[in-house]
Amino acid sequence: MPGDPLASTRRRFAEEIAKQRKITDQRLIDAFANVPREDFLGPGPWHVLDNTPDYVVTASDDPALVYVNAPIALDAARRINNGEPALHIGLLAQLAPQAGDYVVQVGVGGGYYTAIIARLIGPSGRVTAIEYDAALAQRATANLAGERNVEVIHADGTSYDFDPADGIYVNAGATQPSPLWLDKLKPSGRLIMVLTAADRWGRILKVQRADIGYAAALLGPCGIIPCINGRDAASEAAFAAALATGGIGDVRSLRRDAHDADDTCWMHCDGFCLSRLEVE
Repeated sequence: MPGDPLASTRRRFAEEIAKQRKITDQRLIDAFANVPREDFLGPGPWHVLDNTPDYVVTASDDPALVYVNAPIALDAARRINNGEPALHIGLLAQLAPQAGDYVVQVGVGGGYYTAIIARLIGPSGRVTAIEYDAALAQRATANLAGERNVEVIHADGTSYDFDPADGIYVNAGATQPSPLWLDKLKPSGRLIMVLTAADRWGRILKVQRADIGYAAALLGPCGIIPCINGRDAASEAAFAAALATGGIGDVRSLRRDAHDADDTCWMHCDGFCLSRLEVE
């Protein structure tokens, strides 16, 4: 923005993380270049996880210091962070929000990535941003007060009933998709989430609703905080077992029909299966 001393820093940073993730969508690059990350982190100095197991505190409260490709603490005591920007630019490229879309975000944190989504969908679109933690929901509400197309909801994102959505973006690790998320995808709607095992690490799952059924693919590895009420022991064990067998690239669809496990099932649970079968 004119007169903004950090505009060039943001632009350079957005272009760097886009290059790292091989993103060429100029709308996405512009959104990262135009949303001030520092506005969503609280006052500095900031606690940064920059290739270290423990936080490193920035040398000052100069906002230029937050333009690093690293998680930055929102609540260091609970290790709740604003996540790595390069990860999110890649995930948002998969979600592909378009002007006029309705997007639901589960796990909002301070609202930084919510604001980026708001730029992508424009004034004709809208975002429902659902945050389970009361303090974070209050913080995100304040941070996003200027975004007229965003509504922040303090609720359980696995069960809060929202309108049919073009995109659902889940920023916490679950062991399977909530049935609600699948039900609420519009035709051609996209769900981006992370399936994780007990150690908080797993794989990015992309689901797209087809005319009949759901296309699905497992993408790159990712570590993320657990999704409250989005985990259960049976699907966690099934996911860990499936990961151990490999064949991640074989997943082609998500099945919800009742069927016995067979060789076409990569991960099979009651009511949910990641399948090697193509969507018909």
